[in-house]
Amino acid sequence: MRSIQEIKLIHETGEELLPGFSQDFPYIASRAELEKYIEPAVPWHWHRTVELFYMESGTLEYTTPNGKWVFPAGSGGFVNSNVLHSSKVIPSEKATVQLLHLFEPELLSGRQMEQIEGKYIRPLTTESGVEMIPLFFDDVKQNKILQKIRSAFDLNEDSWGYEFELRQQLTEIWLALLDIVRPSMASASPNNYANEKLKTMMRYIHTHFAETISVDQLAKEAHISKRVCFRLFRDNLHISPLEYMTEYRLRKAYQQLVETDTTITQIAYNCGLGSSSYFGKVFKAHFNCSPAQFRKEWHDRDNNTHK
Repeated sequence: MRSIQEIKLIHETGEELLPGFSQDFPYIASRAELEKYIEPAVPWHWHRTVELFYMESGTLEYTTPNGKWVFPAGSGGFVNSNVLHSSKVIPSEKATVQLLHLFEPELLSGRQMEQIEGKYIRPLTTESGVEMIPLFFDDVKQNKILQKIRSAFDLNEDSWGYEFELRQQLTEIWLALLDIVRPSMASASPNNYANEKLKTMMRYIHTHFAETISVDQLAKEAHISKRVCFRLFRDNLHISPLEYMTEYRLRKAYQQLVETDTTITQIAYNCGLGSSSYFGKVFKAHFNCSPAQFRKEWHDRDNNTHK
């Protein structure tokens, strides 16, 4: 299981970059230590893999276009393929540590198994309208699934037969999740239109964030009206297009503050944030400190960590 201390997005698409992920065996396990991230939050993103997670310690809040859930230690959940989602740490005395299984559903069905794909995989991934399945330990049925998710991390990947054992455990989890959502499947209706339009606009922002971007340009890129553009951002991401642009530019800026020695004036320009004074103003509004203070505090923390 790899330990991760940051999330990176594929620049052109906005999908999460999954280092070490291979199509030969499309699965990775991760242990995320969120307090060690540059910011203790994961921005809006998506991935083709499905996500099963278990909260080892701390508390994490997940948001999707249609809901918000708080997951304390011992709880967990399922995030569907290609679903927009974000998460943030709820401050507590304990470190926030999350265990994750990320895998493509064809790991369970096989590439040529159309019957299994049609009967068990697509009903959950593409036909159910399910974004998230939250699982909590005070529900007996859900707790059994949580224990299976947790125990799958204990498998020894170097042992003979590991891949078969893992696939068996993930299949059992999948069938249990399917059993939970089946009663509501008939009334569910996935909102693919909103998702795809939003992803198109987000990709445009991710590619052109250093430039001046108007809402008119975003709307044109997605072939929708300006009014619909505002509505899609508000109803699904719960912020305006301009707020999303600012948040994305600030994330790129604090990455440069941490990872480079580039001047603050140049970073402001690189990230489409205009003058250094405006950059300082919006940065302080979001992070309660100036860019210079943030850089110094981060480097001091990093130096102390490596002593």
